[in-house]
Amino acid sequence: LAPDTAEVLPQHKFDSGSLEAYLNQHLPGFGAEPEAKLTVTQYRSGQSNPTFHLRKGFRAYVLRKKPPGSLLPKAHKIDREFKVQKALFSVGFPVPKPLLYCSDPSVIGTEFYVMDHVQGRIFRDFTIPGVSPAERSAIYVAMIETLARLHSLNVQSLQLEGYGRGAGYCKRQVSTWTEQYQAAAHQDIPAMNQLSDWLMKNLPDNDNEENLIHGDYKLDNIVFHPTESRVIALLDWELSTIGHPLSDLAHLSLFYFWPRTVPGINQNSYFQENIGIPSLEELISIYCRCRGINSVLPNWNFFLALSYFKMAGIAQGVYSRYLLGNNASENSFLFAKIVQPLAETGLQLSKRTFNSTSPQIDTSQQLFVQSKTGQAVLARVKHFMKQHILPAEKEVIEFFVQNENSGDRWKKPLVIDKLKEMAKAEGLWNLFLPAVSGLSQVDYALIAEETGKCFFAPDVFNCQAPDTGNMEVLHLYGSEKQKQQWLEPLLQGNIASCFCMTEPGVASSDATNIECSIQRDGDSYVIDGKKWFSAGAGNPKCTIALVLGRTKNASANRYKQHSMVLVPINTPGVEIIRPLSVFGYMDNIHGGHFEIHFNQVRVPATNLILGEGRGFEITQGRLGPGRIHHCMRTVGLAERALQIMCERATQRVAFKKKLFSHEVVAHWIAESRIAIEKIRLLTLKAAHNIDTLGSAGARKEIAMIKVAAPRAVCKIIDRAIQVCGGAGLSQDYPLANMYALTRALRLADGPDEVHLSAVAAMELRDQAAGMRSKV
Repeated sequence: LAPDTAEVLPQHKFDSGSLEAYLNQHLPGFGAEPEAKLTVTQYRSGQSNPTFHLRKGFRAYVLRKKPPGSLLPKAHKIDREFKVQKALFSVGFPVPKPLLYCSDPSVIGTEFYVMDHVQGRIFRDFTIPGVSPAERSAIYVAMIETLARLHSLNVQSLQLEGYGRGAGYCKRQVSTWTEQYQAAAHQDIPAMNQLSDWLMKNLPDNDNEENLIHGDYKLDNIVFHPTESRVIALLDWELSTIGHPLSDLAHLSLFYFWPRTVPGINQNSYFQENIGIPSLEELISIYCRCRGINSVLPNWNFFLALSYFKMAGIAQGVYSRYLLGNNASENSFLFAKIVQPLAETGLQLSKRTFNSTSPQIDTSQQLFVQSKTGQAVLARVKHFMKQHILPAEKEVIEFFVQNENSGDRWKKPLVIDKLKEMAKAEGLWNLFLPAVSGLSQVDYALIAEETGKCFFAPDVFNCQAPDTGNMEVLHLYGSEKQKQQWLEPLLQGNIASCFCMTEPGVASSDATNIECSIQRDGDSYVIDGKKWFSAGAGNPKCTIALVLGRTKNASANRYKQHSMVLVPINTPGVEIIRPLSVFGYMDNIHGGHFEIHFNQVRVPATNLILGEGRGFEITQGRLGPGRIHHCMRTVGLAERALQIMCERATQRVAFKKKLFSHEVVAHWIAESRIAIEKIRLLTLKAAHNIDTLGSAGARKEIAMIKVAAPRAVCKIIDRAIQVCGGAGLSQDYPLANMYALTRALRLADGPDEVHLSAVAAMELRDQAAGMRSKV
């Protein structure tokens, strides 16, 4: 038997021989295996139109038909189901391919239609057990995005103008479901009558929206890809029509208010106890963003109340068909008991006032104020971090620990790919690049601080080094061809990159020492030299390397003798020698740090970026925002370390008192808070100067924070380790890894000493200018 199917119920049996003969004649390909026997089983999950699984040899189909016997007026119009699926399939919307409609009841007793069987996952339990929190979230995001996509379709383009009755949908719904309920009612339920009256008296003023709506949009009417969090088919279009889209959104939201006294919609446990299910506000935000509409939803309580009224009416109809003996489900008799509590919940919702938007942040008193867009994105990032990323941290760490000595150590756990899908779907993607995100550096500074609290969070938002700096280079200096070939795939997250500047044979803190040669040879450049600490080269997706090298030009000054070139990582002569550890850590999440040899590597001349001798110019453009991005993230990392320190200090007792009661620990906590506030302000000042003066005008502040932030954060992490004791050194806490990464920042993108010298030179110059002005 096919999954979720059983033998055909006695009351739904039909002549399968007649059906086979009809399909042989009318359905192309059905008779391709004439010796194969047609098998018919019945899906038991549906409560309305009987649905059957057909198998003929290697081909599988699904058949939907009207129920037998006396039916409610206007119900079970399967010809409409076939029509709407045909229209949707033609524009690429995810529905099973409709194959054939038969209006002749003599074939199997009623009208029916046949569609392709779609192989995938259907989740009957709204808590989606057996998947990670990240995948659970991704499934919900895919579900809400698909709904928004449906409501964005043009009815005229689908040629479905006559599919509904036009304006006045809400009033018709109240009237129709009142009639349906009254025709099926087996007892008087006052709450149903009261709810019907309230709905009719509180119809939306603007009852003229005309969108294609599903009518029964919920999790178990959706087929997901077998392994991906992607919708591949939306099922059960019986209640679809032209109407108000918020009715679908409200129907999907029912389980957020589901009464505990009513058995869940195939739920084994209450959904709010599960990690990873987005909040209702989050789903509404994603839906509205995808549709490009305001997230303040008018008459939201009306649509929620209407949905419960419809659910109660449907439950009454299911019980009515049970009494007539033509319902497929074995538990249909239970539906009699849930009509009243559903109606009472609808009445309660009708009286509630809802705020469908997230609270706004008041930044009027801040020194460096985010834009409204920045505030909104920060709020969403914070929620995403709390809801999805931090709960997955343990799973990610365990993956890397288990694979640290295996061939899979550079791969990333599946949960990160799932989180990326979600972040991309929510528009939390490429936030670092102002031209793409629309954010200022001040906006992004506070967002990057938030992502710095978890070591893999920047990767989830496609804001990880070295890709961010490489994308900035291509955006600012790349040719149109280079942007198309490399920047676009990087922005999409389809590929990764590495940056090759530091060399093992010279003191690379003085970048003019770089010896790797880039020499023109006809229509090519030939690269020859050794690089190490090339970040990102171990990423399985790493496809392209940005290489800084020396081009022969003896007459040029020392800062115009270097160029930057794009080298595909699979080019002959590129030899990846070994990964380099950082305090014993391989930094797997960022693709590690590798020694790479370029042995007479030849690339097209068009791979040169900007022009010969422009390497330093490009590097400074790359490292300006890049250096501050590191500092932004370290502020968040410091906040996390201080949080760990405080939690441990309040939990542990030494010498008969809590650790925080020891003055030295209390002072560490205070000094850490002071240090965080100082480096945050300097980071924001540097970001503000980049926004207002450009990277060149912010050089002094960038250099200062590049020294101050890693130094301060190293001290904070060291204190946290001391408070945690031996545990702080172990894999049970992230502190050791935090320290290694932060200590490395005192060398990355230039050592402290180089930046201190630069700050001193600029300070002396500024002081000299001030003295001259006095004279």
